[in-house]
Amino acid sequence: MRVSGVLRFLALIFALVTTWIFIRSYISLNAKTIRLPRWLSLVTKEIPVVRAKCGLAKPCPKEFFAFKISSGAANVVGPTMCFENQVIMSPVKNNVGRGLNIALVNGTTGMVLTQKCFDMYSGEVKLLVKFLKEIPEGTLVLVASYDDPGTRLNDETRKLLSSLGSSYAKQLGFRDSWVFLGAKDLKDKSPFEQVGSWWHPIPVKWVGWREVARDRWTRTGVAWKNGVGTPRGQGGLTG
Repeated sequence: MRVSGVLRFLALIFALVTTWIFIRSYISLNAKTIRLPRWLSLVTKEIPVVRAKCGLAKPCPKEFFAFKISSGAANVVGPTMCFENQVIMSPVKNNVGRGLNIALVNGTTGMVLTQKCFDMYSGEVKLLVKFLKEIPEGTLVLVASYDDPGTRLNDETRKLLSSLGSSYAKQLGFRDSWVFLGAKDLKDKSPFEQVGSWWHPIPVKWVGWREVARDRWTRTGVAWKNGVGTPRGQGGLTG
């Protein structure tokens, strides 16, 4: 009995030692198997994503203002105005209306001064005349049509809009789609104007305006179309 007991004890010790060696080997093998490659263990550097203001394809230079204006589509989708990455007017903000939607921006600081909509189908045109006459010098004027911008326009309002740099205000008619950016007492015609059909919204994207000597306004030499510069005197438009 003593010999058989000793043999059983030795067998138990052998089994325990064998089990311990097996477990240790298994753990070591798994550790090697699941070890991540060296390049995965490195700390990844975040690459900053540069997003152009107002959703433009490329950023404008620092000395330029970035903006995007889209007219309304028929009487279904309202217009949208963005200036320096700030949405001024849009259907989401619930501050657009039938007719002419107009926003005023300080041409030096880029600060939004006010925004209003004027019903040009059944509204009072004298309200628009008063508004246009009171625009201070050095102010940028952003305009987007919705549904009908032209029915109530008279000779006086067309002349006032033309003085802001518009080339099309004199011909603007019933249910034209129209977008425009001008300035008070602009010396030349604005390159940022587009007219289209009633159903299709018209986008205008870019740009740069800056104040020059004696509080007068002029084009700054480069107009940005989708982030690509064009030479002085050539502003391009997209439909």
